[in-house]
This record gives sequence, structure tokens and C-alpha cells, in this order.
Amino acid sequence: MPAITLTTLQSLKQKGEKITMLTCYDATFAHACNEAGVEVLLVGDSLGMVLQGHDSTLPVTTAEMAYHVASVKRGNSDALILADLPFMANATLEQTLSNSAMLMQAGAHMVKVEGALWLAESIRLLAERGVPVCAHMGLTPQAVNILGGYKVQGRNENQARQMRADAISLEQAGAAMLLLECVPSELAAEISQAVKIPVIGIGAGAETDGQVLVLHDMLGLSITGRVPKFVKNFMLGQDSVQSALQAYVNEVKAVTFPGIEHGFSA
Repeated sequence: MPAITLTTLQSLKQKGEKITMLTCYDATFAHACNEAGVEVLLVGDSLGMVLQGHDSTLPVTTAEMAYHVASVKRGNSDALILADLPFMANATLEQTLSNSAMLMQAGAHMVKVEGALWLAESIRLLAERGVPVCAHMGLTPQAVNILGGYKVQGRNENQARQMRADAISLEQAGAAMLLLECVPSELAAEISQAVKIPVIGIGAGAETDGQVLVLHDMLGLSITGRVPKFVKNFMLGQDSVQSALQAYVNEVKAVTFPGIEHGFSA
């Protein structure tokens, strides 16, 4: 497939074709995801849990993120590479700019930041300097200690109203994409319709513009044995990892994944 750009993703949203995204941390899986037609590779700070064995994403450093971004870049030919700014890497505007530069120079095409309206100034500054930004809203794992655990966000009307308003404000600040994690499906659908930029969901229902899963989760690999409600094991019924990756892409495109059972209500 031709190289995926922000223009490609915007066109997919406008056409109503779902966008596929998976986490990816190395060259081998980058190549495999390319072969399956995955449009966006997320080098996520989830590597702290699935690769490093930590109990959260908090220990991951920007240098570690840059290492994995560079690894993914070497195996990638077509997909857009999205890289997480890890915990406290955007604590100040100066840190945000320097750490984003490190990830972009390692091979990322876009950076992802967790938060809400307070991200607006950082997003504006990054966009002005040529760094596209994906704003990660809803359940933000870096704030797990504030949230009191991994809980669905936006279930009461005040939270939902605020999340809708924040999404619109972050788009206006220059965000090029939104990622909604563990929010009620109806709210995610409303936000997807309220903004012009692509909205990717994980545990956010089928009406977002695309889907993302952690690679190891969708391959049925877990060191904890805990499987989130929004995860489907795509290895079941398949004879290879490549077939499982292709099945994921096919089901997202056909809007058969996620099902109602993978989402949350208000």
C-alpha cells in the first residue's frame, strides 16, 4: 500500500472507512503489520508492561521510547508511526518540545500525549513547529494513580459534557487526531461526529473512526492473565500470527470488531 500520511487518515474518515492501528515495538512486527495493511503503528509506553514487565507505564523513559521508535522505523515501509510521550515527558513546555523532537528524530511521524484541556498550549506549540499531535483522552494510564485504577471515564453527564468540550478545544488548538480509551460507546460516537479529525477508539465502541489494540493482547499473550473487556483474541481460529493480524484488519474494516460486548455504557 502507499505510505500512510495524515492526509490519508483524514480521507478515510471522510469516506467512512475505518482506520486500523496496533501497538508495535520492533522491526519484525512492524513488517508483519505492514503486510496485513495496518495503517498506524503505535509505539506505546505500554511496552513498559508487555515488554519490560512493569505493573504500569510509569517507569518508561523517553530514551527507551526513542529506541523502540527507531526499531519500528527500520521494519516499517508504509504505516504512519505514532509514538507516546511517556510519563512526565511533557511536564513543562520545554520538556514537551525537546522530548517530542527526540521521538520525531528517531522516526515517529506523530506524537501522542495523555490528558485533557490543559494540553492545548503544548499541542499548539508542537503543531506550529511541525509536530503532529494525537491527544489521548478518557482513561489515561499515566494518570492511573489519580484515577484510582483503570476505570471507564465519562460515565456521568458532567464528565461527558467536559470531555466533548475538551475534544473540540484540542482540535482547535491543533490536534491532528484523538484517541479515546474506555469511554462509553455513545459518548465516543458523539465526539467522533463533533470533530473533523480522526478519532481512534479502544474500549470506546464501534462508531469511532478507527480502532487500536495492544499487539500482545490481540494475539492472546498476557503475563497477568487479566484480559480487558475490550480485547478480542484474534489468534483463535487462525494458523499464524500473520493471519491473526489480517483478521484484525478485516474485522475493523468490516465493522464486525468491536462488538457490543467490547464496549461500555454510560
